[in-house]
Amino acid sequence: MANLKQIRRRISSVKSTQKITRAMKMVAGARLTRAQQRIVALRPYAVQTAKVLAEVTAAGEAEAEESGTESEHPLLARRPVKSVLLLVITSDRGQCGAFNTNILRAAERERREREAQGQEVKIAVIGRKGRDFYQRRKIPLFHVFSGIWEKLGPETSKVVARKVLVPFLRGEVDTIQVVYNEFKSAMTQKVSVEPLFPLAPVQAPAPAKGEEAAPLVNPDEFLFEPSKEALLERLVPMYVEISLLRSLYESMASELGARMTAMDSATKNASEVIGQLTLQYNRARQAAITTELMEIIGGAEALKD
Repeated sequence: MANLKQIRRRISSVKSTQKITRAMKMVAGARLTRAQQRIVALRPYAVQTAKVLAEVTAAGEAEAEESGTESEHPLLARRPVKSVLLLVITSDRGQCGAFNTNILRAAERERREREAQGQEVKIAVIGRKGRDFYQRRKIPLFHVFSGIWEKLGPETSKVVARKVLVPFLRGEVDTIQVVYNEFKSAMTQKVSVEPLFPLAPVQAPAPAKGEEAAPLVNPDEFLFEPSKEALLERLVPMYVEISLLRSLYESMASELGARMTAMDSATKNASEVIGQLTLQYNRARQAAITTELMEIIGGAEALKD
């Protein structure tokens, strides 16, 4: 049976670990509240920006088909997909359960599927965990963004947007896919692989029974002021930056939720270990006391003889 001193030392060590995990859970919970507020405030803006841009783009494409011209903005060009850029968003730190594992597993699955289709895949990574994952496997990276989580904000998303859009504008990649964890709740995060560019086409609403399908977009219904070109010049970069900022905010909230859940589980596990060690300590102490009593009784009986 283990020495009493060793058991006491183990109990003390587990209690110290439990204090750390409980503190980390509280910190993650406090930060998660602020992160949720940012997401709630940004989501409607990001969704509406994408919707407006999609409608304007659809109107521009309909007008371009009638006039026989091409799209006005280079970021709206649609090409056959021969190469793709994956932007993988991970965290800088661990201790957040399967948060990073799920992202990297989804990114690897997407990479293999596209390579199996004959497409060239380039990878850009946000976060040290993603960087270390690909470096260990000696997979070349297009770019590694560092220090993103330390100063996350609109300016950060602009830096990321400028970097990832360069190969698309040069024609080096035909689509940009963002792999990140979408925040659902503190207990649930959903891995999402979403296209950043090109824009997904606007879907026409399903016609009612007995009615003919309405045209998707009627360019005559749109009046551009000051001009369609000026609107796209402002709206397209705004869409890119807001979409990336939303993905980063979602990923940060998901990381905090995953860390809070992981630290809560670790705290509960520590309580169970402390209970088991305390029981083991009490049994060992009882056995030691019983042994001492038996020795005393045996010595007394020997003296009588």
